[in-house]
Amino acid sequence: MVNDNANVASVDALKFIKLNNNDAEIPGKNTREALLKQATQISRTENIEKQREFFASLSTNMHDSIKAAKRNKEAIYYSYCPMKKSYWLSEYKDIKNPYYGNTMLTCGKVTGAKIATIDEIITSSI
Repeated sequence: MVNDNANVASVDALKFIKLNNNDAEIPGKNTREALLKQATQISRTENIEKQREFFASLSTNMHDSIKAAKRNKEAIYYSYCPMKKSYWLSEYKDIKNPYYGNTMLTCGKVTGAKIATIDEIITSSI
C-alpha cells in the first residue's frame, strides 16, 4: 500500500490468508476470523482506498494479536497516521505511511514497539 499499488496489496493479502488460514497460534478464534476476513476484503478489491480502509481494521486486530502473543524475536513498530487517525505495523522504525502512499509517505510517528516474529505479521508488506 505504501507504493499505491492495489494489485500488490491484493497479492500480499492472499499470501497472508494462505499463511494464516489454519494457524492455531493466532490468539483467539474471533481475532483469527477477523484478520482473515479483512485480508480477504483487501484481496478482493482493486481500489487502493478501499483496501486502506480494510487495512486499518486489520492493523488494529493484528496489533491486538501480537500483543497477546508470547513468542518474541524481532522488533515490530506500531505507527500512527494523524491524518487517517489509524495505526499500522511495520518491521521498520522509519515511517512509510501505507494510508497515503507516495502522497504523504513520511507522515506519522512510531507510537510503540513490540517484539514478535516477523512470520506473525505480514501487514508491513500489504
